[in-house]
Amino acid sequence: MIGDIVTVTVDRPLGSYHPAYPDLYYPVNYGYIEGIIAPDGEEQDAYILGVDVPVKQFTGRLIAVVHRHDDVEEKWIVCPEDMTFTKEDIMEQIRFQERYYQSEIIL
Repeated sequence: MIGDIVTVTVDRPLGSYHPAYPDLYYPVNYGYIEGIIAPDGEEQDAYILGVDVPVKQFTGRLIAVVHRHDDVEEKWIVCPEDMTFTKEDIMEQIRFQERYYQSEIIL
């Protein structure tokens, strides 16, 4: 799975706020991958890193999985094909939401 090219449909673009938690600001694009069902029964969620403008859809490389020890969901990390990020870089960019969970990043 890591290394695959996937397309993310963005439902929370960079600069938006969570619909149920209006104080939760999205500093990255965030969405889901159609047709891939996650352990929570919904389509697989993904953070998009390395894209600094709001987008509606993005195709890129899956570079990491965020495994939540205290939740059934995992989040995928997708970025442009020519980019890479360290675990520390990834966590810094997704901390806005992952700070509420016990997460580990798998590269």
